[in-house]
Amino acid sequence: MRNQFDGLKTAARKLTRMFVLAAMGAGLSLTHAAGADANPKYAGFVIDANNGQVLYSENADAPRYPASLTKMMTLYMTFDALKNRRASLGSQMPVSAYAAGRPPSKLGLKTGSTLTVEEGIYALVTKSANDAAVVLAEFLAGSESTFAEQMTAKARRIGMRATTFRNANGLPDNAQRTTARDMATLGIALREHFPEYYKYFSTRSYSFRGRRLGNHNRVLGRFQGTDGIKTGYINASGFNLVSSVARDGKSLVAVVMGGRSGRSRDDHMVELLNRYFPKASARDTGPLVASRAVGNVVVAELPKRGPVPDSRPVIPTSIDERVALAYGSEPAAAIARLPEPRSRPLLGRDALRAALVQERPVRRTPFPESSHSIPAAFGIPFPPAAIPGGKDLDPRTTGSVTASAAPASTPASPWVVQIAATPGADQAMAMLGEAKNKVGGPLSSAVPFTETVKSGSQTLHRARFAGFATKDQARSACEALKRNAYNCYAVAN
Repeated sequence: MRNQFDGLKTAARKLTRMFVLAAMGAGLSLTHAAGADANPKYAGFVIDANNGQVLYSENADAPRYPASLTKMMTLYMTFDALKNRRASLGSQMPVSAYAAGRPPSKLGLKTGSTLTVEEGIYALVTKSANDAAVVLAEFLAGSESTFAEQMTAKARRIGMRATTFRNANGLPDNAQRTTARDMATLGIALREHFPEYYKYFSTRSYSFRGRRLGNHNRVLGRFQGTDGIKTGYINASGFNLVSSVARDGKSLVAVVMGGRSGRSRDDHMVELLNRYFPKASARDTGPLVASRAVGNVVVAELPKRGPVPDSRPVIPTSIDERVALAYGSEPAAAIARLPEPRSRPLLGRDALRAALVQERPVRRTPFPESSHSIPAAFGIPFPPAAIPGGKDLDPRTTGSVTASAAPASTPASPWVVQIAATPGADQAMAMLGEAKNKVGGPLSSAVPFTETVKSGSQTLHRARFAGFATKDQARSACEALKRNAYNCYAVAN
């Protein structure tokens, strides 16, 4: 009888321990969930940069303060100026009293001294120097406020619909807002649009005039294949980080915003990369972020819907379908509805191509007022002042070829090259004439013509060159156009 009683007591003790452990586990889970809910600053986003598949999304479209992630756009604008020869890496930039007076983190530049563009780039990537960011802004735009307006305008053009910049460095400003999705868009755009300059983001340290500047981005050494991008912190934002990983043909861009500390932010980023990098595709379907829009055609933003993080995504069978899936937003759908000649619908890459416009020649004139605006139909917010122009304004050009010279029908040509899609046929032909005169030899036998496409009540005119018998000829002409600051693509006719 006693043995039976002892057995019952032992069983009761074991059962009690089981209940205690279960309660503790439940308590830990609840504590973890409550901790996430209790952090109103948190946002996270992970996207496959090969195909646009969203792998993770939490508060991705909620407004957040970018803090020093702002400097990613400052660098985008700097790289754009370098690419279009409005500046060089060795350009000497004067340091104003205003720039020198910016609060830390900073280089401690003296009023009246100079900084080279390359020194400014390294200072932003490593030390996240606020004074250097303003020096770049003033050099490129005349003032920080004008530069911020240009930053906002550029953000719209690359699909960052919910971002507004008020300064070049991310110092506190209640009106300077972004989202995790928009920061991922910017991260991808930096890699795709400026591969020749993107390498700066992987800099671990930099020697600036005898001082060592270490990179604040600790994830660079913690996850294999990480090649950038940027950290950020102000009290209102919490600890932010955009990371980029490229390895074994796979490519991810991840965003964490609102971390409670730099270490916890970094740990969470590594956790996301470990969890979702194995799910990434090794097949690159082409660029995800177009560099600009034309007329009322707006470049698509990153997709708002992706698979549940732990589910297996459905992989479309063709490249066109994959790109169409990646750009499953309202603007992309509008572009995709544009018909090709012979009533063939535009999908995927062809839908993106319809948004291509001319790369403008470098301008060194003062910043004129923009003559066009972003369409309100897409609900895009505007900066409070007119956006200064320069490279992104539609030029009023003339050329030796006029609209009357356009062929009555599409020329017989196995391959054609497109440089723009404009609201007016005259404008398209003027662009073609200007491009032909500027490029010369490779286009000497090319025949300029336009093709008309419609989207609802809007009509666009594709500016194209015919006269290419082979794909190599068309690509050679396209490369010559790119060397002269024109966007283009070759397509079978």
